[in-house]
Amino acid sequence: MARRRERRGEPSQDRRKDRVGPATREEKLNDSDASERKLIGIFILFFIIIPAVSVLVYVYKYGSGTKRLEPVITERGPIKTDINFQEILTENTNVAGNELQRNYDYPVLAYITPWNSKGYEMAKRFNSKFTHLSPVWYDLKSHGNSLILEGRHNADKGWISELRMRGNALILPRIVLEAFPTELLKKKKQMDKAIDLMVTECKEMEYDGIVLESWSRWAAYGVLHNPDLRNMALKFIKQLGHALHSVASTRNPKQQLQLVYVVGPPHSDALQQHDFGPADLQSLSGSVDGFSLMTYDFSGPNNPGPNAPLNWIRFTLRLLLGSTGNNAQRLAPKIFLGINFYGNDFILSEGSGGAGAILGRDYLSLLENHRPQLQWEKNSGEHFFVYFDDNNVRHAVFYPSLMSIYMRLEEARFWGTGISIWEIGQGLDYFFDLL
Repeated sequence: MARRRERRGEPSQDRRKDRVGPATREEKLNDSDASERKLIGIFILFFIIIPAVSVLVYVYKYGSGTKRLEPVITERGPIKTDINFQEILTENTNVAGNELQRNYDYPVLAYITPWNSKGYEMAKRFNSKFTHLSPVWYDLKSHGNSLILEGRHNADKGWISELRMRGNALILPRIVLEAFPTELLKKKKQMDKAIDLMVTECKEMEYDGIVLESWSRWAAYGVLHNPDLRNMALKFIKQLGHALHSVASTRNPKQQLQLVYVVGPPHSDALQQHDFGPADLQSLSGSVDGFSLMTYDFSGPNNPGPNAPLNWIRFTLRLLLGSTGNNAQRLAPKIFLGINFYGNDFILSEGSGGAGAILGRDYLSLLENHRPQLQWEKNSGEHFFVYFDDNNVRHAVFYPSLMSIYMRLEEARFWGTGISIWEIGQGLDYFFDLL
């Protein structure tokens, strides 16, 4: 789930490139006029056109557009596309006093990471905004001929107790399945051992279930390219779900332990064998309580641009759910649509491409130091800005805004899904006003 997610491909769509042709002249210029115009042309080329083209290097992929949307009026005030850096610096800590009130009735899963302590505080402060909380604590690994579940040392029982005194969010720690997949899936003894380790940990630590991540690792190992192993992988998830469902929650005996499974979006518009597709969603829906869909990390150092374009999100949901029929309405509530609270700082200069994930504090520092002009890209539904660093290297920064988050929350409402947030320690305080 982390910032190191593999980069996603993009659905095919119309691609356009701007073409600039020479303007015709009806009158001859004298030498003085020609020199002056030449200087102006050089200035425009090097100081306006070239930086602008570099900043929008990603635009050719999904069309250009910076049309402003009308402001959306909410309880916290207007949310708009036409914002400036000073507004963000001034208002980012202002929460409208509705820390206990939810604006959406669908499920909200929030991830918390040990390496970002702010997430622990946000989980307590805005506890009532969440239905599921998933601290990133565990790894299930191969150990010789056996298996071990590592991560209990990360678990904070005091924090969990405080959360449960403040609200009713379910605690489902994330477990990454790092065990050698062929050994795990082919040997019934190992499969049973893995399931027993996870269920036992839930019982002993009084969790409400788990979030399991394994699909991307299985894909990397080639497991999902083999039809037999792929079926074994699906069988393992089903068995784990049934095992968890057979155990009552310690906190609420009327409630079973839950399983949320992490899945990535398809890599292209044509499903590949290793992709998680609609047939997999249908197959696992009876055994899995929710699917945490990683609709972020769309762009990367080699294709700088938005973190999660809206048209790509819609394409992914349409592919998984199909049309708005009964089946889509039944399965949509099980999907936690991924929303990123982090951003990316891309290097655009030729020959020195790169990118780094940025958190809220990094974003505020960039705004304060560079005082940039924020721009809205309507097709992706994201804000970005450009700046030059101390070495005169050009950067483009994409980071969530109130409007970009609001549009994704509304997208989830439209489709009937829930949302998952990676991760709540990386955002700005006033993001939580919208939840």
